[in-house]
Amino acid sequence: MNDDSRPQVIGAGGISMLRGGTALSSSNVEAQGLSMKLAVIPPGGIIPAHLHIDFETMIYVLEGSVRHEYGDGCQLVMENQAGDFVFIQPGVPHEVFNLSDTEPVVAIIARSAPDEREQTIPYDRAAALPAAQEGQAPEERNLPET
Repeated sequence: MNDDSRPQVIGAGGISMLRGGTALSSSNVEAQGLSMKLAVIPPGGIIPAHLHIDFETMIYVLEGSVRHEYGDGCQLVMENQAGDFVFIQPGVPHEVFNLSDTEPVVAIIARSAPDEREQTIPYDRAAALPAAQEGQAPEERNLPET
């Protein structure tokens, strides 16, 4: 039985369209080299530390402000806001924080992998930190902001 409430991919002859959905990838179209999605991080939300195996990511922030803690042990910090473009190289560990307790972050994300979920793995940032820095927030570590 077909659930008509779910967004449907339609198209033929090499062009597909998803109206009302949030992502295109190899899971719903015949993508072979990229994926794209609309991401929403709720107020106060966090995307736990992870890394992307062998694919690039580009992000355009539509709404809100976000903080990326990234690199070895997620010790580097970058804050982004609406209107910013962000590029993440393959294999760079990162954790993402919505900086607002009242507003969501909304972004468009494009990746050079059609099956990005299969190529995204969790990252244990605590295991990568020297014992003296465990439990400290990045701003307490006297790290440069980029």
